[in-house]
Amino acid sequence: MPEKAAVTDTHPLLFFAAGGKRLGRRASAFFNACERQEAILYVPAVVVWETTLLAKVGRIDLGRSVRAFFEDLFANPAYQPLDLDPEQVYCAAEKRPNEDPFDALVCAAAIQLGLPLVTRDSTITAWGVVQTVW
Repeated sequence: MPEKAAVTDTHPLLFFAAGGKRLGRRASAFFNACERQEAILYVPAVVVWETTLLAKVGRIDLGRSVRAFFEDLFANPAYQPLDLDPEQVYCAAEKRPNEDPFDALVCAAAIQLGLPLVTRDSTITAWGVVQTVW
């Protein structure tokens, strides 16, 4: 697998947490490489925020608090939290794949780092500004 680092969208991380059966082949291989600490996955702050919102309204059940989920995830150094900074906000405002502010900020994180984005979002893939892994 050529990718040694990537940024994640929210849904792939949640699919992985649920056992990975819904992940695409390349995305699954990438998460497996992270589990072996052979790759790095950056988790934008906006992914953490979206996860808290999904848990709050009952769309997902992590089996523990969102805080505990991310503490466990980040205990593996292959998963790195990525702070939201003004440059990501500016980029998200200037380059948007659609009207979803979460997608704009996740894409901005990938653009800022110059890394592919793990996503199956067809709008982002069709947009073509960021390389995707699925």
